[in-house]
Amino acid sequence: MSILNQFKPEFWHNSELSTGPFRQMFNYRRIWKIAVLLISLVTLLPLIFITSIDYNFTQKSIDSENLLRTLRIGSNAKRSISFFLSERISALSFVVRTNNLQELSQPENLGIILTNLRDSFNGFVDLGVIDQNGLQINYVGPYPLEGKDYRDQEWFKEIKKKGFYISEVFLGFRNVPHLIIAAKHSLPDGSFYILRAALDTNRFNELLSDFELSGRGDAFLINHAGVIQTPTLYHSQIFEKIPYSVPTYSTHTEIREEKNKAKEDLIICSAFIPDSPYILIIVKKKDDLMKSWRETRFKLIIFLVISISVILLVILGVSTYMVNSMYLLDQRRLSTLHQVEYSNKLASIGRLAAGVAHEINNPLAIINEKAGLIKDIITYTDTGPKNSRIVELIDSVLASVERCGKITKRLLGFARHIDSAIENVQLGNIITEVLGFLHKEAEYRNIAIKINVADNIPEFQSDRGKLQQIFLNIINNAFSAMSDGGCLDIRVWREGESDVVASITDNGCGMSEGDLGKIYEPFYSTKTKTGGTGLGLSITYGLIQELGGKIHVTSRLGAGTTFTITLPLKPANPAKQDS
Repeated sequence: MSILNQFKPEFWHNSELSTGPFRQMFNYRRIWKIAVLLISLVTLLPLIFITSIDYNFTQKSIDSENLLRTLRIGSNAKRSISFFLSERISALSFVVRTNNLQELSQPENLGIILTNLRDSFNGFVDLGVIDQNGLQINYVGPYPLEGKDYRDQEWFKEIKKKGFYISEVFLGFRNVPHLIIAAKHSLPDGSFYILRAALDTNRFNELLSDFELSGRGDAFLINHAGVIQTPTLYHSQIFEKIPYSVPTYSTHTEIREEKNKAKEDLIICSAFIPDSPYILIIVKKKDDLMKSWRETRFKLIIFLVISISVILLVILGVSTYMVNSMYLLDQRRLSTLHQVEYSNKLASIGRLAAGVAHEINNPLAIINEKAGLIKDIITYTDTGPKNSRIVELIDSVLASVERCGKITKRLLGFARHIDSAIENVQLGNIITEVLGFLHKEAEYRNIAIKINVADNIPEFQSDRGKLQQIFLNIINNAFSAMSDGGCLDIRVWREGESDVVASITDNGCGMSEGDLGKIYEPFYSTKTKTGGTGLGLSITYGLIQELGGKIHVTSRLGAGTTFTITLPLKPANPAKQDS
């Protein structure tokens, strides 16, 4: 907590406002809080607002870009697969139109055609010629399928209506995944024949794997019932149903968002392949697609946090500096006003003391004259009573009159030196004069005062009134710090050829290190509960600076305090002192 206090500005420690005509003008803590709050709001709110708008806009843009990119890939994949199938259907249609049934019925010719198709197009496994009754009359390929009857199969019924056919992927007699394409050729007499070919799915797989899919993307084909037709990377096996809903028919490529069983957000693109039983499915994990955005977002957030921290530090620093400057100026104003008030009080006290001294001196002179006359009458004439007791009483009266005269003379001397004036002074005499005002308190409190003034202290030019104020304030503080029966040690010695030094040591309560650094600040006092104003040492410090001197303090809590005052034997700036 002490470390934190070191960073607090000066106005933070002074929360109590002084009252009276010279009170502080502002509540500086409140001003500081309002300044920090307002500047922070004005500075940070637009930054945060713009950042949040930009954040949401960028996130939506990236999300939209991911959807559009997936949609473009789906559209391109749809066209590629459609072209793949239509290309092979067109090849069969060309073959069946350019070769009659007799030519296609010869195994040698059909074998040459299959070889040419394999050279021109990938994926062809075999070829078969089927007559209008569904009987395969010629076959070239690795399987014994010649003479197979297809009249009752659905594809044969369908091709008679459409003129071509594309099957789903199935295992069939070959027990390997493949698909069938077929083209019909009608003859003038109303009869027809069909050229049928089997395609493996490797080319399909290569075609789907060629697409660059981010976000752990997966592209595969399903049929209209949702059964998977090609291998997948992260989903079910071939011939199993997909774990997502089957899209409804649409002529356009569509995209939607869905969650999987693990509650992960997915982007699913679907496209129906024209004139085929296939639906293209592209699945991407949205979380993976947004990974780059999350990394960028993290950097942006770190940058924003650092920016806000720097802005707040600058706001705190500037606000603290400005408010603390206002506080220091107000403190100087208060200090100046208090010093003026203090000087006016001293001047008023001086004038009052001079008036009282003059008023008392007149009756004292009469008392002294009459008492002396009575004593002379009693002592030197025979008319008065010869009584030694009366003479002793008269001497007591005369002694009291003399004592009162010394007091009034001291008051007149104090009043005469209130105004600033450079004159020859003897430091020992000034200290004695100051102690003359306090000796009754010292006697009453049984405080022992030791004075040791070196013999080589010369008279020097200085301001007697300011020196009286300096030593009066310091000795008063020493009396306040000591309990009854204390001891005050005052020493004066010469240091070098240009300085005279006075030390005032008490055995009072002392001060902590924290208090020592603040004792010269205006209104700082360790005696606020007992009536201290915190101005005595502040004024004393200023007076010593005006005289060109220095003040140093050493103290230990519970062991007493020593003030050491160094004064020049010649005034530092006589012109300034006289002004």
